Amino acid sequence: MFSRVAGVRLARPAKSEDNMEPQRITVEEAKRRLDTGEAIVFLDARADDVWRKAEVHIPKAIRVPPTDVEAHLSEVPRRGLIVPYCT
Repeated sequence: MFSRVAGVRLARPAKSEDNMEPQRITVEEAKRRLDTGEAIVFLDARADDVWRKAEVHIPKAIRVPPTDVEAHLSEVPRRGLIVPYCT
């Protein structure tokens, strides 16, 4: 009934079509889905030092440091495609 994502316990949805199991997505698939107008939220889960040194940040990505996930849970939408990324 529960799963763990980044150390946070999440309840599984009641409906089977609302799959909360993580699945990999390629850059090409994410772009294709963005191009069709699908709402996609990117979660930047890189460590603080890596994030600060990075040359690229995805515009409008939600910053969720791995050491402070619980403090940022309210910023993460409960529906739609959520794509976390890190190094």
